[in-house]
Amino acid sequence: MEYARLTRYGLLSVTGADARDFLHAQLTNDIEHLAPGRAALAGWCSAKGRLLATFLVVPLAEGFLLQLARDLVPSVQKRLSMFVLRSKVKIEDASGRLSQFGVWGGGAQGEIFSVVGSTVQFENHRMLVISDKEPVGTEVDEARWTLEEIRAGRPLITAATQDMFVPQMVNYEKLGAVDFKKGCYPGQEVVARAQYRGEVKRRMVRLPAPAGAALGPGQEFNGGVVVDSAGGELLAVMPV
Repeated sequence: MEYARLTRYGLLSVTGADARDFLHAQLTNDIEHLAPGRAALAGWCSAKGRLLATFLVVPLAEGFLLQLARDLVPSVQKRLSMFVLRSKVKIEDASGRLSQFGVWGGGAQGEIFSVVGSTVQFENHRMLVISDKEPVGTEVDEARWTLEEIRAGRPLITAATQDMFVPQMVNYEKLGAVDFKKGCYPGQEVVARAQYRGEVKRRMVRLPAPAGAALGPGQEFNGGVVVDSAGGELLAVMPV
């Protein structure tokens, strides 16, 4: 079995009696009906419909874990907490308490984003393991996991790309991360208008990275903007 220590992701713990309702009202996806054995992608938007963060939402017995870019954890925790008001919700930074590992092998199979304990099943015999213990096996470079995510077309919004894209620009509706039938959330009207009026003029695509170029998130590339890069490949939002 092989594993990569995932350092580019952080974790927010959202707990309390109102945690599910709170996240349902804030995120682009349907959290109200998220089953205990399923994880889901979701976005959190500004009032202008631009993504402030992308999450993998993992339900646990005591609440939810939100996986997001590690460099966004402090600001997102602070800003998200402003909306708690009188709700019975506690938002904590769990990045230092729990480690994250991308694991390959071990006969892992199953549905994408199915959850057993604190393990999330991905495609291609991959698992995300959230634990305070290191897996047994051979450690590999984190870039391998990043490349798998790029090939799966899953974007990670970081500080360099925060507040730049509506969800459709990074294909979030195609990834099942936007529910157009749920109730309101921040930026919902803008996101819906972009969907139904055909106002999305830029889309995320996977491209080979130029030889010898070290392109990172937020950098310009052929008239577009890089979202993520690893292993000679990148995701970039380009004009349609």
